[in-house]
Amino acid sequence: MRFILTFVWAFALVTLLNYVVGAIANVPFNFEAGIIIAAVVGVLVILVGESMPEGPISDN
Repeated sequence: MRFILTFVWAFALVTLLNYVVGAIANVPFNFEAGIIIAAVVGVLVILVGESMPEGPISDN
């Protein structure tokens, strides 16, 4: 479930960012580019999250 929600949030936030930046730069909204970037961001977030250790870290 966390992977699905990661992609949903990545899609929503990247699409919003794509729209706002495009509106500021006076560029037409490109939905396909937003989907591709959202997929990449979602995969990167999942990879970073899975690379973090689960338990307590020792002070050695």
